[in-house]
Amino acid sequence: MSLKFKLCVFGDGGVGKTTLVNRYLTGLFKSEYKVTIGADFFMKKLNYAQKQITLQIWDFAGEDKFRFLLPRYVEGSNGAIFMYDITRHSSIVNIYEWLNVFKEGFDKKEIDIPLIMVGGKLDLNLKRTVSTDLAIELARKNNIDDVIECSSKNGENVEEIFIKISQMMIDKLELT
Repeated sequence: MSLKFKLCVFGDGGVGKTTLVNRYLTGLFKSEYKVTIGADFFMKKLNYAQKQITLQIWDFAGEDKFRFLLPRYVEGSNGAIFMYDITRHSSIVNIYEWLNVFKEGFDKKEIDIPLIMVGGKLDLNLKRTVSTDLAIELARKNNIDDVIECSSKNGENVEEIFIKISQMMIDKLELT
C-alpha cells in the first residue's frame, strides 16, 4: 500500500524548523541556514508499518512578513508540527498565533488532523526557559495530540517525531 501525506511545519523564525527537517532528510546537522522565504517543500519516502509512505514536508517561514501566505498552503494537510525553542519562552507563547494561521487554511472551525508540538534545541537543556509541563498543558488546552522535545544537533528524537506523526496520519486515514 502506498500513501502520500502533506505535513506542515510551523513556528517562529529561528526555532529550528529547517534544521529539524534537514536533519530528518539527510541525517546531518548544519548550524547555519538562510531564512526561509515563504515556504520550502521537501519529499521523503519511507517504509513504515508495511506501507510505503511519501511525506510532503512543507517548512514555513517564521517571519511575520510571510504569514499572510501560509493559510493558502495549509489546504489539504494531513498533519502538522508546531515547533518552539525550549530556550526562548516567546516561541511557545506564539504557538497560539501559529494555530490561528493554520486554522485560517481550513473551512471548518475544528481541525481534525494529527497535530504535534515539538520543542527544539534539547541539547541546550541547561538554558531552558520553557518547561515540558508548560508545553504539555498548552498542547492539552489546544487539542494538540502530543509534545516531543528534540535536538537536531545530536539527532535526539528527530526520527521519532516523523514516525509518530506518520503513525498518527495512518491511523486517522484508517478511521475515515
